[in-house]
Amino acid sequence: QVQLVESGGGSVQAGGSLRLACEASGNTYSNYCMGWFRQAPGKEREGVARIHSDGSTNYADSVKGRFTISKHNPENTLYLQMNGLKPEDTAMYYCAIGGTYCFSMGRLASGMDYWGKGTLVTISS
Repeated sequence: QVQLVESGGGSVQAGGSLRLACEASGNTYSNYCMGWFRQAPGKEREGVARIHSDGSTNYADSVKGRFTISKHNPENTLYLQMNGLKPEDTAMYYCAIGGTYCFSMGRLASGMDYWGKGTLVTISS
């Protein structure tokens, strides 16, 4: 079992920044894929960013150049630095972890085994 707890959400104006954190505890993976996802009201969940245990990263086109995913291994914490926020970034943000492989961004959720409960991000114009 892995427990994931997100934090860092909030309300900011367009153009602002937020940093989300996801603290992982419990059994750990030696090889893993961790990702950030979001779901806006009335929309499907989408993969935002992912990082593999080998350090490689990938992003949804909508956030490239604005969001940065990173992981601080000693603290077992995943981060998502979000800059240049837009109203369309408003959503519940979730982190997740799966073993071994990272699927493509469109199928990223398929490889995830554990999910956090989410943190809400609201961007006002």
